[in-house]
Amino acid sequence: MAADLVLFVESNTTGTGRLFVERARSLGLEPRVLCADPGRYAYLAELAVPHHPCATGDPEAVLALCRTLAGEHRVRGVTSSSEYFITTAAAAARALGLPGPDPQALAAARDKSVQRRLFAEHGVPSPAFRTAGSSEQAVLAAAELGLPVVVKPPGRSGSIGVRRCDTPEAVARHAAELLATTVDERGLPLSATVLVESYLDGPEFSVEVFDGRVRAVVGKHLDQALGFLETGHDVPAPVDEAVRAELGAVALAAVAALGLDWGAAHVELRLPDGRPAVVEVNPRLAGGMIPQAVLAATGQDLIAELIALVAGRDRVRGPARTDAAAIRFVVPATDGAVSTVPDPAAARRLPGVVDAAVGARSGQLITRQGTFMDRLGHVITVGSSLREAADRADHAVRTLSVGISPAVLSDVTTGPSSTAPTRESTASKGGYRT
Repeated sequence: MAADLVLFVESNTTGTGRLFVERARSLGLEPRVLCADPGRYAYLAELAVPHHPCATGDPEAVLALCRTLAGEHRVRGVTSSSEYFITTAAAAARALGLPGPDPQALAAARDKSVQRRLFAEHGVPSPAFRTAGSSEQAVLAAAELGLPVVVKPPGRSGSIGVRRCDTPEAVARHAAELLATTVDERGLPLSATVLVESYLDGPEFSVEVFDGRVRAVVGKHLDQALGFLETGHDVPAPVDEAVRAELGAVALAAVAALGLDWGAAHVELRLPDGRPAVVEVNPRLAGGMIPQAVLAATGQDLIAELIALVAGRDRVRGPARTDAAAIRFVVPATDGAVSTVPDPAAARRLPGVVDAAVGARSGQLITRQGTFMDRLGHVITVGSSLREAADRADHAVRTLSVGISPAVLSDVTTGPSSTAPTRESTASKGGYRT
């Protein structure tokens, strides 16, 4: 019997990409990955996932290959686990008459400056902002908004290139670095502008939305020493029900303002002065293993639900739970070369640990940048209360300490923090990515 296919346009370079294809198989679907470089994704070989060479930076090439495969097989869906390719995948799905989100809404949502404009038009609380095409314009924008500000690219992901700037000199320097970077880590062209925003002080959260419903409110742990590195997540967020409801309401308003009425959205918010304000909306499932923590805490398998939705299948329902879950990431305290790598098996045997992994390898060069690419591993724990889950995660992650020795400076190629060429190539060859 011929298989029902679901096509993935590229993948993220984390455990989530692997989970997407595993969930597809669990639903009786055959995953196929369209990609420019299959060596980027170790799980393709490990799981024997069929893949097709494709110039995925060209939407027409993607559509042409999807049409070819649809002529040879029963293609039930087209999607992507990478934010960089969700618009291309949605356009291909729509052209083939398959389920999927509105490609134009996705394209607009991927531009943070468009998000800000739409939030302002719809009364969704979010930072004041300006766009700038030069470092001089960025400095002027920061003066108008008032320091400190956040300077970031309009269309990247994972906090890459996002910096808090406390002085005009820092604004000028970081804006110049961003504007000098013309392509992202996927080789896709970048906007010739930067976004300058008022800095929101306060705790950070995310709201996971699926088909217009709040599924989880997540508390975040941040390290802002270099950028905005998320070092952990708590499910549910450690706030009272009234605050959780308010965060959810603002998140739904943000999603509605962007016209994202299909599938998943990951909404990031802060609570300056105790009132929610939207940092940004990612029109996709959360990264950082958040879907796995939501599954562990609530029984909701958002990845399986998304694959079922993409393929036009009935909604996947798991047994409901009311536990708590916590994620903690292994992050380096210094730059250098990896000297020792812990065995995660010991962490997996600890009470409440449902997952533990380390992707660092001996000799790997570490250049911290304050983004998700700094992460070297993770643990996920559950508990009957958030305190129990968090304590278990804090204990377990301490058992996964990665040893780092000083590296000879000439051995490390450095570049602007927004481009991260060495870190990208290093991490993609066996390193841990989320």
